[in-house]
Amino acid sequence: MTGAAHDFGFEHVPETDQSFENALAKARAGERLTVDDGVELITTGTDCEGIDPERKELVLEAADRRRAEMVGDEVTFVANLNNNVTTACNTGCLFCNFKNTAHLFESGSDADHGGFTKTPAESRDIVADAVEMGIYEVTSVSGLHPALVLDEEHREILESYDNPAAEVNYKPPEAYDTDPASYAEQLSAMSADGAHVHSMTPEEAHHAKRGTDWSYEEVYRRLADAGLASAPGTAAEILVPEVREVICPGKIGTDEWVAGMEGAMEAGLDVTATIMYGHVETEKHRVLHLDVVRDLQDRYGGITEFVPLSFIHQNTPLYDRGLVTGGASDDEDELMVAVARLYLDNVDHIQSSWVKFGNAKALKLLNCGADDLMGTILSEEITKRAGGGFGEFRSFDDYVDMITAIGRRPVERSTDYRTRRPIDPDDGPHGPTLGPRADGTPLLDGRRDPATADD
Repeated sequence: MTGAAHDFGFEHVPETDQSFENALAKARAGERLTVDDGVELITTGTDCEGIDPERKELVLEAADRRRAEMVGDEVTFVANLNNNVTTACNTGCLFCNFKNTAHLFESGSDADHGGFTKTPAESRDIVADAVEMGIYEVTSVSGLHPALVLDEEHREILESYDNPAAEVNYKPPEAYDTDPASYAEQLSAMSADGAHVHSMTPEEAHHAKRGTDWSYEEVYRRLADAGLASAPGTAAEILVPEVREVICPGKIGTDEWVAGMEGAMEAGLDVTATIMYGHVETEKHRVLHLDVVRDLQDRYGGITEFVPLSFIHQNTPLYDRGLVTGGASDDEDELMVAVARLYLDNVDHIQSSWVKFGNAKALKLLNCGADDLMGTILSEEITKRAGGGFGEFRSFDDYVDMITAIGRRPVERSTDYRTRRPIDPDDGPHGPTLGPRADGTPLLDGRRDPATADD
């Protein structure tokens, strides 16, 4: 049911001793689901091929009812900006078309790669401009630039290695046309005007401690001191080793991802969790991933939301190399959101992504168990470079119109969901009020074209 074009000989396949009917009964009763239960629901029964449309609707109905019980009829969104620092990266993930090989950024290279690296001053200017318009969250996820370090102490440690390029993937800033500085300097710059900085995935935190014996908790505490407010649980993809060996063998493993999330929460930070599905994995891999997230939340309780990310296959190495023929189907997207809602009984919020799905489908997913509709974005570089085509900006008025059209209540929220402002659809025009400079004025109200928001 994924877009896989090959048989990868996976150990984990969608076979169970459970029945669909029993799994559905448990879901309806609010009982904690097992992996086998989840597999039955996400496949609409392993006793038959394909997705059964009638059974699918029963799963979606159960998930929508659970959503209403857990969080009510509110649909939340934030006023946010994406500011990714660099596309330079040597990890080589086959699902990614965001990165550019880091040596192309070196001084003297005449390669035309189309990538970018921003200085802290540039990041500060971009975020300051957005804060002035009312933005209060900046999300930043970047490539693993060899010159990027946690702070100057980290740089000294890396430079003490005999062959830092080979031993710890480090080259000095002088080797590149643009110095990305340090994570601490970038975070300080982006938080300077009062924005909530949501950044530093476990993969980036691993990069920020390479060559040291620092714990993830220590790294995240230093990052928090520099301005980090919460951490995104991206870089998760599928949290099953046999899948990661195919799609991202150079990336941290499942255990490291979990350790990174644990360290962030031990440092007092809220985190999110994601799944990137619809490529080579089986339905059982998806449920095993949910099980990892649920266990992490049981132990730490700091996951504010779960974000299903449907694989955008165009322009990616997985597609170019013939390893996948496409992404997830509409049915699979709906079932992924629904089963996430039913399985993750300890995570309140499930996000629907208009960047991945477009407006109509994103709204449909709000009736499959989701309750959050992302943010204003202003710029989206990662999905766009992979071939996504659903735009980069949604205004508050767009949100109010979309959410009320399906009979739900629009609510502006803070990143951590702790602050909420219900919006009166009849009291427009609408704009953000929760930011340090927000006064209800509509975003981009004659001030800036969203198409140039990240230039």
